Amino acid sequence: MDADDFPARVETERQTELDRLGSSKRLVALTAATLDDETVLCTAAASEAAAASVFADWAADADGDAADAFAAMADTERDHYGRVAGELGADVDAEEGAVHEFLRDLDATVERAGGVVGRGLVADRTLTQFVSYFVNQADEARADLFRDLTAETAADTERAVDLLAAAADSDEDWERALEAAVGAVDAAYEEYVDALEAVGVDAKSVC
Repeated sequence: MDADDFPARVETERQTELDRLGSSKRLVALTAATLDDETVLCTAAASEAAAASVFADWAADADGDAADAFAAMADTERDHYGRVAGELGADVDAEEGAVHEFLRDLDATVERAGGVVGRGLVADRTLTQFVSYFVNQADEARADLFRDLTAETAADTERAVDLLAAAADSDEDWERALEAAVGAVDAAYEEYVDALEAVGVDAKSVC
């Protein structure tokens, strides 16, 4: 395993879960079936704020390339929060979901970098559903905003892969990174299933 095939390996390990997380039910789960502009934007802003907090804490706890990478990720998420909150015209409190809680428990750089890759694969699918929501609302400006956020989050996922390539010195390191990446996906999926079941929706289809 190496940096070139790491994201694809994570996707292979959790293809079904990622497919379901990329379905239109994703926003139903995140908003408890309250699909209106304000709730959708608040949900996005709260998540961006939580991610910024995790990455900032990691940056403060690291050094060298890892500190720089995590600080850059925190800057990205703070910027995302500001742009989404700007659409609301109000501040939104951070709300940590299962993925953020999972990430906070990671200590080593290889595990954190792997966790960011898993989080990024989930975020890509989640943000795509935000885009679709605003396309369906005929709000192209907000759809474009979330397209930009999707691309920028993907860039930070690549940053995590680069960090992992520099930090992983052995097959054991790669396996630890893979376990963390898969764990992030699992955390998101378990939360997704529980949220859908709470509103009486079947989580198993991808429709």
